Amino acid sequence: MEITEVVHEGLKREYKIVLPASELEAKVTEKLEEARPNVTLKGFRKGKVPLAMLKKQFGQSVLGETLQESIDGAVNKQLADTGDKPAMQPDVKMVNEDWKEGDDVEVTLSYEKLPEIPEVALDGLKIEKQTVKASDADITEALENLATQVQDFETKDGAAENGDQVVMDFVGKVDGEAFEGGSAEDFPLVLGSGSFIPGFEEQLVGAKAFEEKTVEVSFPEDYQADHLAGKAAEFDCSIKEVKAAKKAEIDDAMAEKLGAESLDALKTQIADRLEAEYAEASRMVMKRDLMDQLDEMVQFDVPPSLLDAEAKQIAHQLWHDENPDVEGHDHPEIEPTEEHTKLALRRVKLGLFLADLGSRKEIEVTETEMQQALMREAQKYPGQERAYFEFVQKNPGAQQRLRAPIFEDKVIDAITAEADMTEKDITKDDLQKMVDELDI
Repeated sequence: MEITEVVHEGLKREYKIVLPASELEAKVTEKLEEARPNVTLKGFRKGKVPLAMLKKQFGQSVLGETLQESIDGAVNKQLADTGDKPAMQPDVKMVNEDWKEGDDVEVTLSYEKLPEIPEVALDGLKIEKQTVKASDADITEALENLATQVQDFETKDGAAENGDQVVMDFVGKVDGEAFEGGSAEDFPLVLGSGSFIPGFEEQLVGAKAFEEKTVEVSFPEDYQADHLAGKAAEFDCSIKEVKAAKKAEIDDAMAEKLGAESLDALKTQIADRLEAEYAEASRMVMKRDLMDQLDEMVQFDVPPSLLDAEAKQIAHQLWHDENPDVEGHDHPEIEPTEEHTKLALRRVKLGLFLADLGSRKEIEVTETEMQQALMREAQKYPGQERAYFEFVQKNPGAQQRLRAPIFEDKVIDAITAEADMTEKDITKDDLQKMVDELDI
C-alpha cells in the first residue's frame, strides 16, 4: 500500500492511497482458502473444491468484500498513524472509477482534522458567584399567590362576573341531538378560567342563580373529538348558584391543604424552592461570564466544515423562531449572516474546548444521570412516556442531546472548582436584571 499526502493546508488533509492489485488478489485467495474446508459443490467432496473453481464461483463477491475491507483498513491505519481525529466523516473516493479486476486501486482520503486544543490555566479565571436569599417579602408574595390558587368560593347575590364560580346543570346538543359527554349536573365552572371551549364562559358572564341560559358555540377545528370538531353546538344551562372567590386564609389549614405540616413548614419549603430558582439563575449568569472569559483566552482554528454546519443550524433555528407558523422545513434555504457565523465560531470553539477538557479530566456521564435526564424529559409528554423512552433508546442522536448538557455542566463544575471564585450577595431584582441582560 502506498500513501501520498496531497493536501496539507491548515486543518485540511488529503491523501492518495494506492492498493496494489497483487495485495488484493492475495487477500482474496486467503479468504477462499480459509472457507474451502467448509464448502461443498456438486461433483466435489466437502473441502475438496479446487481453488480455481472457488474463484470462479465466489471470486467476485469475495473481491468486493475484500476491496471494501482493504479501503477501510487503509483509512483507519492512516488516521491511526497520523493521530488525526476527523471533525466530520472522512470523504473517501475511488480515483479510477473504471477500475477492473487486476488493476491497482486508487482512492483519495480527505477530511478536516480536529485542532490541537491549548491548555488553559483554570486558576487564572476569576468568577463571581451571585447569591440571593429568599426575603420575607418574597415568601409572603409566594404565600399570597398560593392562597389565590387554593381559594374557596361562597354564594353571592347578583350577576356572575369573571373570576366567579357558576354551579350549573347543562346539556350540550349538536343538530338538536344531545351528544355523549356533553352533559353534567352541579358542575362548578370558574368564569375566565378557559376550562371550556372558546366563547362558552364569556356568555355566562352576567348570569344569575336560577336562570336558564342557552350558550351557542362552535367546537374548534382541531378539537380532540373528531365527531365534534368544527361543529356548531348549543348548551342548555340551568344556573343553580353563583359564588364569589374567597381567598384562603394564610394559616396552618391552608398549609395542610398544600401538603405541608404547618405554615412554618410551608414557608421553609417556599424559601428552599425560591433559593433553588435563584441559584439556577445565578449559575446562568456565572456560566455566561465564564464562557466569555474562555472565549477571550482560548484561541485556535476551528474546522470550516463544523463552523459552516453550526452557522446554518443557527440561521435555520432563528428563522423558525421568527416564523413560528412554519412547522415543516419546506422553505427556501436559509443563508447564514455574518452574525450567525460569529455566534457559530464561539459555539464550535468553546464546544471543542470543553469536550477536550472533559476528556483530559476523564469526565463521564453516568447511566444514573442519563436515566434521571430521561425521566425528566419524559414528563413533558404525559401519556406518551413509554413511546418517548423507546424513541430515545433507538435514537443515538436523541441520547446525545440528553447527554451533552449533562457533560457540559460537569465540565463547568470542574472548571469552577479550580477557578478563583468569590461570592457576592445581591438582591432578587439585581439578579433578574443580570438574567435579562443575557439575551442582549
